[in-house]
Amino acid sequence: GALHLGMGGAPAGPAGTGKTETTKDLAKALARQCVVMNCSDGLDYLAMAKFFKGLAASGAWACFDEFNRIDLEVLSVIAQQILTIQRAKAAKVKEFQFEGSTLPLKPMCNSFITMNPGYAGRSDLPDNLKALFRTVAM
Repeated sequence: GALHLGMGGAPAGPAGTGKTETTKDLAKALARQCVVMNCSDGLDYLAMAKFFKGLAASGAWACFDEFNRIDLEVLSVIAQQILTIQRAKAAKVKEFQFEGSTLPLKPMCNSFITMNPGYAGRSDLPDNLKALFRTVAM
């Protein structure tokens, strides 16, 4: 599914349904390092850019827990950052330009997002961001 298309997964569902654990277990089964980051409205696009640089260069996976807690304005910039990495993976390049830096690219890198829809303080994802992930209901 999503991995063959070079996309990440987006498990959604109520708290305690195993969204993060499922992502971590998939990474473990495929022998990938998975870094879990708990998101909040205090995250900005610069912090996320640093995180994405590390993912692309190391080939690790990231699971952004409660991703829809990030501010809507920041989510739009994050969508462009993820798209840049996905396009570089699709082009099968060894290095690519990202946020003003030339980075090595390990194509096994990927991002997953988990969401608890319907809670206070959660925003709907912009359409350009939804298109980068494959949603699964838990």
